[in-house]
Amino acid sequence: MRSLNRLKWLHAFEATARHGSFTGAANELGVTPAAVGQLVRSLEDWVGHPLLHRTRSGKERLTLVDEAREALQDITQGLDKLEVGLNKLRGRRARSVVVVTASQVLMMNWLMDRLNRFSETHDTIDLRLNVTEKLMDVSHGEADIGIRCGQGDWPGLNKTWLMDEEAVLVCSPRLVPPDKIACSEWLATQKLIHDDTPHPGANFPSWEEVLQTVGAPEARENGLHINSTSAVILAALSGRGVAIVRAALVKKLIQTGQLAQLHPDHRWPLTWSYYLVTPPHSIMRHEVSVFHDWLLQDVMSENA
Repeated sequence: MRSLNRLKWLHAFEATARHGSFTGAANELGVTPAAVGQLVRSLEDWVGHPLLHRTRSGKERLTLVDEAREALQDITQGLDKLEVGLNKLRGRRARSVVVVTASQVLMMNWLMDRLNRFSETHDTIDLRLNVTEKLMDVSHGEADIGIRCGQGDWPGLNKTWLMDEEAVLVCSPRLVPPDKIACSEWLATQKLIHDDTPHPGANFPSWEEVLQTVGAPEARENGLHINSTSAVILAALSGRGVAIVRAALVKKLIQTGQLAQLHPDHRWPLTWSYYLVTPPHSIMRHEVSVFHDWLLQDVMSENA
């Protein structure tokens, strides 16, 4: 009798072996390092001996014991065959379906209009949306293509650079008089909205850095802290204060006058960029390739 728990154990073990750490495997699988470690330990308990050497230092803190190294190729091939079998279940009728994944904030503020335009000119291709921050949906075949923002350091994924990103200052146009758009003194008197969403390695500017750059005096209050980029944008739209946000997420809102960009002559470039990501070791189906190339061209044309 097959055990689904064992499949979860093998999935966690194989990812850990490739990354050399529970943290790397957790980032791929969209769970915590502790959860990955528990799954691997369950597999070790079942086989009756350790599968990994644990060290306290070095780039790869986990290395395989000899028995695990010998078994890894068979395990990887088995997981790959499972993915092939799942794709076969989708059959011919799925060939006109493209599963697209992106984060909620990107889907709402940047991607949705593009998906609508694509569907208007490609009525034989059905787009299905998978809204998530996880990368495992792409790396394990749960999505055909994803749009992700980061440093591009996602092992095992095929990626195509889409565009760079920068931070901008925005607020409701009801909040700022026209002559104060570039006024540093006015900015320092406003409620400052802090996006507490993690931006690891993005060089995302703090309010202290922004105020120094524009020559503004120190802010008078702590401001409003929010741990959701979507909620930060909504707070700015509703006039709750001034926010630092990624430019692509508010470009349309600025163009339509729903948000005003402050200090537009200043730039805060990020070390994050947007990428199209596709599953590893796979050739894109025709319809996936059509969407991939269309979106790439659409972005390039807009930014030309």
